[in-house]
Amino acid sequence: MRDALRALELDLRLIGMIGALAVIWIGFDILTGGAFLTPRNLWNLSVQASSIAVMATGMVLVIVTRNIDLSVGSILGFTGMVIGVVQTQFLPDLWGFDHPLTWVVAVLVGVLVGGAIGAVQGVIIAVLGVSSFIVSLGGLLVWRGGAWWVTTGQTVAPMDSLFKRLGGGFEGAIGAGPSWMIGVAATLLAIAVSLISRRRRAQYGFPVRPPWAEGVVIALLSVAILGAVLVVNAYPLPAPIVRRMLEAQGLASDGDLPTIAHGFAIPVLIALAVGALVTFLSSRTRFGRYVFAIGGNPEAAELSGINTRWVLVSVFGLMGALCGLSACIATARLNAATNANGTLDELYVIAAAIIGGTSLAGGVGTIHGAMLGALVMQSLQSGMVLLGVDTPMQNIVVGIVLVAAVYIDTIYRRGVK
Repeated sequence: MRDALRALELDLRLIGMIGALAVIWIGFDILTGGAFLTPRNLWNLSVQASSIAVMATGMVLVIVTRNIDLSVGSILGFTGMVIGVVQTQFLPDLWGFDHPLTWVVAVLVGVLVGGAIGAVQGVIIAVLGVSSFIVSLGGLLVWRGGAWWVTTGQTVAPMDSLFKRLGGGFEGAIGAGPSWMIGVAATLLAIAVSLISRRRRAQYGFPVRPPWAEGVVIALLSVAILGAVLVVNAYPLPAPIVRRMLEAQGLASDGDLPTIAHGFAIPVLIALAVGALVTFLSSRTRFGRYVFAIGGNPEAAELSGINTRWVLVSVFGLMGALCGLSACIATARLNAATNANGTLDELYVIAAAIIGGTSLAGGVGTIHGAMLGALVMQSLQSGMVLLGVDTPMQNIVVGIVLVAAVYIDTIYRRGVK
């Protein structure tokens, strides 16, 4: 058995996280009387985890460089308010309401504003030499206060009709057909990447998995992807919404209504796309190698000729841009920009990264692990909500999980050494 696991070359920490997630899901499903493991709850769970997952991908790079960013929730709240003001006050004066380009401009503004904030904080950290803990702690206070000053505390609503789709809901679901197309395409891509990687490793003389082990890994990936498609397509649209859709098309809405699946939610697809892009950036580019080199040994990285200041500014700028993108998802989901948006998100993002295997000592971390960690954190919160656990107790559980994750990381690193 041990030889078989060694041949599969599976990450033991990843297997442990998947096992922990399975225990959490099964446990909550038993405690809630079967309400947790339903297509509806799992679909909502994926949407709720999207915003945190997007930011967690950037937090991995920040922590890998031996830094921290405590301001991500406040940046999300501030950029969310800016996004709301832009599409409810400025753009309507330019071209009216529900213009087809409104959502595009709103997203660009959110990403650019967030990226600019992150880059400024990165300059203070990398160039001026101020601790990232202090800078981001100050940013947590500054940008949370800035979110209030944008509208003097008023909630901005509603959002553009096309922009709202970025938050999910029945309008932000792509349906069964496109979901199957994406699932099949993702499966074929996963198979192609696995086979190409195997061939390249063999060409350069690196060890490769036995053919049977490669087949098992590919089969597991395919089952996971197509299984996700089955779950999201098993959640149908509510009958009143289906009836309105038929009436809008001039079709008969009485009698038996057709079953229309939600399919993948747009924010979930955004999170998966961001995860794939940041994974490529961190593992297949020079910039990614520089990030991990700095985390492994900052002094050696600088002596080897790496412009460590530029890399750190870029990492924090990327983190800010991802906060702006998450702000779009969170604001669209609420259909409003509020001052409370993003509150305590920094704790969930940091916890997701650490649970996903990112070491606070720097130099170690994976994007897919952080995204899985975001799903673990959101599963805990969703399960506690279904059980009727109040918010203070939810925060206590999150705090305990965060401390436990750091402790496990410490024990793991001692074992590796």
